[in-house]
Amino acid sequence: MNYDCLIIDDEKELADNTCEYFNMFDVPSHAVYTKADAIEFLNSNEVSLILLDINLSDGSGFELCKHIRQTLDTPILFISARNTDDDKIIALNIGGDDYIEKPYSLGVVLAKVKAVLKRLNKTTAVKPDVYDDGRIKVDKLNKTISVDGESKKLTSMEFTLLSYLIDNSDRLITKAELFDNVWKDKFTSDGTLNVHIRKLREAIEPDPTSPTYIITVWKEGYKFVSGNAG
Repeated sequence: MNYDCLIIDDEKELADNTCEYFNMFDVPSHAVYTKADAIEFLNSNEVSLILLDINLSDGSGFELCKHIRQTLDTPILFISARNTDDDKIIALNIGGDDYIEKPYSLGVVLAKVKAVLKRLNKTTAVKPDVYDDGRIKVDKLNKTISVDGESKKLTSMEFTLLSYLIDNSDRLITKAELFDNVWKDKFTSDGTLNVHIRKLREAIEPDPTSPTYIITVWKEGYKFVSGNAG
């Protein structure tokens, strides 16, 4: 079966309430409470987005995320009562698309989920397009990227962010614009954006510590410098 959202949380009452709320607002959802049940569910069902708790009764949400990322680029939004910067950085570095702290507002989380689903639906409708500067090749239709002929693996959000930067090359793109047009979510934090930018630089820059493609404009945003091969 196909679901818009899979909720993985060992707080059964919270998971069930979130699932019921989403279903009430026409976001078909399902809830599971353990790492093992999540793996079994994903083996036989398709989901567009995953809400994943870090602390599960039979394992770590971090480890489950790594397992999922071996085969799927499904957007993963971490949900957790753990609110340290280290936890957030780990979550985003291993393939998470966002980090939501508990206790959370059902309305805010639903808005985040709908924003991601809208972005995914819009992405599938984008016309075929390829960026190729001789070093970096990005195929937006097939969601593939190669650098110096070597294939690179990006999460869905990382690919969407890179595509937006490329589509708006050689001009200042503010953080607010990225939140509105990439995440489609005004609740996204600067920290989430910064981690995604750093991961893109690690994937495409000759020297990520001295970027020449994705340039930071201090206190404003970023600029993608096109035609930067060689």
